Amino acid sequence: MRVQPFVLAVLLSLVVLFAPASGGPTAPPGTDKVVHLLVFALLAWTGRTAGLRPWPLLAGLVGYAAASEVLQALLPIGRSGDVLDGLTDVAGALLGLGLYAAAGRLRTGPAVRAGRSRLD
Repeated sequence: MRVQPFVLAVLLSLVVLFAPASGGPTAPPGTDKVVHLLVFALLAWTGRTAGLRPWPLLAGLVGYAAASEVLQALLPIGRSGDVLDGLTDVAGALLGLGLYAAAGRLRTGPAVRAGRSRLD
């Protein structure tokens, strides 16, 4: 189990999701959605690496996505809550879980998953 990457991913997500809106130039359209997708994929991947089970992790990330959008709308940080951002967060979590599972299948191979050695 590697907990440190998950802790760092959580800290990164807090900065990304709750940093006050800047007065600087805006990013190209759609950049916000890509960031949401990648942050939640990273949370899911590192959560699995830390040993968290997939369904409880997904439930926690869905709750975090919803709470973050509500808080963005309520806190005086110049941000707004967006249902589409929340849905993108959930898609990112699913992407991260799927990629982690696929990587696990690639690492073990079909013979090992079937309970046989690769030499049989």
